[in-house]
Amino acid sequence: MTGVLVYVLCAATALGCAILLWQAYARSTMRLLFWSAICFACLALNNALIAVDLLVFPEVDLFLFRNIAALMGVCVLLFALIWESR
Repeated sequence: MTGVLVYVLCAATALGCAILLWQAYARSTMRLLFWSAICFACLALNNALIAVDLLVFPEVDLFLFRNIAALMGVCVLLFALIWESR
């Protein structure tokens, strides 16, 4: 049960970071902030799926969906860092 609480708190923290990054993007329109917000939203989804996997559906394996969400977030940020470095 403690592990689920940690994942829920991690999801809330990542979602909070995504919201703050989105607000900063809305003020400054720097594209890297936009891509970072999307990355953190994907990471929040990853942590939320871990909590759902452990607590709500322990008999169903959501490993693939969790890793796809994390991979999407990392790929978005990698794309942004490469694209913005030009």
